[in-house]
Amino acid sequence: MVEEDELISELGPIAKPPKISSSIEPHRIYVTDMHKKGVEMVAIWQRLRDEYGYKGSYSSLRRFVRHLKHEEEPESFTRVHTPAGEEMQVDFGHVGKLYDPKSGKIRNAYVFVATLGYSRHQYAEIVFDQKTPTWIGLHRRSFEFFGGVPKIIVPDNLKAAVQKVLFYDPILGEAYRRMAQYYGFLISPTRPRTPEHKGKVENGVHYVQRNFMAGRTFESIDSANKHLKQWIIEIAGVRQHGTTRQAPLDLFHQDEKQSLIPLPKEPYTLNEIRIARVHKDCHIQVNGCYYSVPYRYVSKKVTVHLGERTLSVYDEQQNLVCTHVLLTRKGQWSTRNEHFPTHKAEYLLQTPQYCLKTAKRIGPSTYTVVEHLLSEKPLHQLRSVQAILRLEKDVG
Repeated sequence: MVEEDELISELGPIAKPPKISSSIEPHRIYVTDMHKKGVEMVAIWQRLRDEYGYKGSYSSLRRFVRHLKHEEEPESFTRVHTPAGEEMQVDFGHVGKLYDPKSGKIRNAYVFVATLGYSRHQYAEIVFDQKTPTWIGLHRRSFEFFGGVPKIIVPDNLKAAVQKVLFYDPILGEAYRRMAQYYGFLISPTRPRTPEHKGKVENGVHYVQRNFMAGRTFESIDSANKHLKQWIIEIAGVRQHGTTRQAPLDLFHQDEKQSLIPLPKEPYTLNEIRIARVHKDCHIQVNGCYYSVPYRYVSKKVTVHLGERTLSVYDEQQNLVCTHVLLTRKGQWSTRNEHFPTHKAEYLLQTPQYCLKTAKRIGPSTYTVVEHLLSEKPLHQLRSVQAILRLEKDVG
């Protein structure tokens, strides 16, 4: 038998198999740069294919990146399974600065991400603020994008959605609450300091931040949103999701879309909300116009909702008190006779007489002005007359 040492002596050392160069090696600088910026491997692989014509596999990229950084141990978590059409989670995430064509300035930009809990299909849009009108509009557009409404929405504790952060009984923003009533969904705000209560959307924000925005530049917010909508359908929607192991768009069309609440015929319109105090002439003043309110609310504060064509008044319990056609010119009045009960009419009628008596005491010139103002629609002129009479106290 030939000893191993003799064999090596005769044939020389056994050659090691040749080292095969990675197909990623020509793109080392680009991949390293993208990885340091936080761009995830799926996005890096997609960009290599789109921008550099890379033909290699995703597995090759994964092996290459392992040498750049040791994979971190995944944190333990409890996986939550959501029925189709049951839940949509929404949140904002900062994505840097973008050019605003309207103001001509560079502004902080935020991405709004709405993620359906079952399919993980997403709607995303970049905006410049998190105010109530923006928050409401983003929800409306997400419903229109999905073609329906989920039964429950889980928002982050934003000022627009939650007026005061409470643990179990959040006081919801009035506009958001009315939107929920209109579309028929329930609001379930994330409990403060418990991020595990809301995980899918945070993953969604993270995914958009690191796979769409990281390493890219856009000339304006309009350009960014145009590319974002395309990216949602063509890349994010068709990828294999890490949890479901299926493409979000496939699950959405197979199971979730038909489980959503149908959209109403008309989209929700955000009403501007004001607080007004009912004057003793039974009117409130809004934008320089006057609207009557039932007498029992005199001296009380009411909530006023200004729609596109109507003005609605609500009491402290948010019960509808009355509705008027929205006036368009300052100084206009909208008065309903039923807002002046019969048993209170005498009091209201005495008020102009009291003003005339006071004006006559002040002097003939004041009396002439007051008499002229009260000659037509005296109730409508009471505030102007009372302001004139107060000058006696102010000036003397």
